[in-house]
Amino acid sequence: MTAGEPISCTLCPHHCSLASGAVGFCRARENAGGKIADRNYGLLTALALDPIEKKPLRRFHPGSVILSVGSFGCNLHCPFCQNASISQAGKEAARLKVLPRQLLQLALEYKRKAGNIGVAFTYNEPLVGYEYVRDCARLLKEKGLATVLVTNGMIDSRAWQDLLPFVDAANIDLKGFTPDFYHWLQGNLETVKTNIRLAVAAGCHVEVTTLVIPGKNDSDREMMQEAAWLASLSPELPLHLSRCFPRWQLDIPATPVPAIYHLAAVARKWLQYVYEGNC
Repeated sequence: MTAGEPISCTLCPHHCSLASGAVGFCRARENAGGKIADRNYGLLTALALDPIEKKPLRRFHPGSVILSVGSFGCNLHCPFCQNASISQAGKEAARLKVLPRQLLQLALEYKRKAGNIGVAFTYNEPLVGYEYVRDCARLLKEKGLATVLVTNGMIDSRAWQDLLPFVDAANIDLKGFTPDFYHWLQGNLETVKTNIRLAVAAGCHVEVTTLVIPGKNDSDREMMQEAAWLASLSPELPLHLSRCFPRWQLDIPATPVPAIYHLAAVARKWLQYVYEGNC
C-alpha cells in the first residue's frame, strides 16, 4: 500500500474505504495518517446514573443503577432515530472528555455513593467507538464492575467475539426481521442475527429490543418469525417491544398502544419474557 492510498475500515459491514483524513459513514472512525482511528475516543455527549431498567434491561440486576455514557456517531441511518442529535452528529456534539481510567474512577465513586454496578455504553451506537469501549471494559472487569452495551449489533463478528469476554450484558436492537427493512436503515439483518447468537452462546446476558414502526415492521407474520427465531436461541431471551414516536426524518403518528400489546401477545407464544415499552 502506498502512502495516501485509501484503506478500509473493517469494524462493520459498511467496510468504508477512506482516503487519508476521511471520515466513515458512522462519523466516528477516520483514516488518520494511514491507520483507522476511533475519532470519538473518550469524547462524551452524555453521562448519567440511570436505573438499569432504562437501558432497557429487565432481568439483569433489577433495581440497580448504572453509570451510563454516550458519545456520537452510528453506523445505521434509521429515519426514525430517537437520538439523532448525537447518533447522527460528529465531534461538535461532544461535551466532555473522559479517558478510560477517569471513567473507571467515576464508576467506583458512584459505586461508593449510590451502589453503581458498572458502566453502560448507550445513547448513541457505542461500538463505533470500539477501542474506547474495549479499553474501558477491560479496566472495569479488573475491578469487578459490569460492562453493559446498548447496541445495534452491526459489528464484524470477529471484533464482537474479541469484545464479548469483557461484556456482562447487552441490549441488542433487532430493528426488524426482513432484509428489506434493514436495507432501509442501511444495515444488514444477518450481521445482527449472527451477533445476537454469538452473544447468547458466549454466556453474555442478552435482551433484545424492537422499536415498532407502524406500517414498517408491525405485522403479525414478522413478529411471529422474530419471536420464533429468538426462542430457537432461548425461550427465556427477553424481548422488549417499544413504541416509536415521530422523530428526525420520519413524521408519522406514534405507534398505537394497542398494537404494542397485541404484538407482545403474539411474541409470548414463543418467548417467556416479553415487555411493552413506552406505553
